Amino acid sequence: MGHACTPADFPRRPAPKREHPITAVLAVLAIVLAVLLIAWARVEVHGTADLEALADEAGEEHSTILNGGKAAENEAASSRWATGFSH
Repeated sequence: MGHACTPADFPRRPAPKREHPITAVLAVLAIVLAVLLIAWARVEVHGTADLEALADEAGEEHSTILNGGKAAENEAASSRWATGFSH
């Protein structure tokens, strides 16, 4: 006669192995290093002139905001900084 499969017919699953702490630290360091390399490559390719211009422009806009700037100027400044390196 036939035999129905039961859990006893299959070996147990091995216990899940935890990630070693050194592996986790190395992964975080690799991510940080990748971000720094991407930022460095961006500066090498595009230079810093556009970043300096943005900083000067932001300084002017900040003084305008402090002196009662318009809402549209405030929104433009916030959207510019929200885009990060894409400028």
